[in-house]
Amino acid sequence: MPRPEAGVGPAAVLVGAPGAGKSTVGMALAQRLGVAFRDTDADVEATLGMSVSDVFLEHGEEYFRAAERTAVLVALDEHAGVLALGGGAVLDAEVRAALARHWVVYLDVSASDAARRVGLARDRPLLVEGPRTRLAALLKARRPLYEEVAAITVDTGALGVEEVVAQILVEHAGRASR
Repeated sequence: MPRPEAGVGPAAVLVGAPGAGKSTVGMALAQRLGVAFRDTDADVEATLGMSVSDVFLEHGEEYFRAAERTAVLVALDEHAGVLALGGGAVLDAEVRAALARHWVVYLDVSASDAARRVGLARDRPLLVEGPRTRLAALLKARRPLYEEVAAITVDTGALGVEEVVAQILVEHAGRASR
């Protein structure tokens, strides 16, 4: 898949499952690049005036996904820093098509590492019941979509935040020099 020119849109778009480290890595990467960090889940919460969990509870997943699609498409158009997408954003075909025009980093994580990181998942609506089993199923279903949109993949399982950021920066520098 052709990848965009450096300097168009976000410096990097991070995708991956819950617990992959999108927010933590994203904030560290943005700091290292000297750019702003933005999380589309936070955009949805700000727009709707409630947490993602409450949106799921009060309005359902379909309503949330529509709001998420809008948030992602807006952020891809207007944000020039590091952008972290919610774990399920790649489920939307329109989002995947829009991501083809951006430099996407897939933060890969095993189900066991993700489960350890998200704990009991009280703030992650799709993982409230049986988080380990549900997370394994999410990873299996979404992994091909993450791989489809990604320019690079970084396995975050055995790496610390700074090691993940360092790998992304090496790829980012190579991209910028082309």
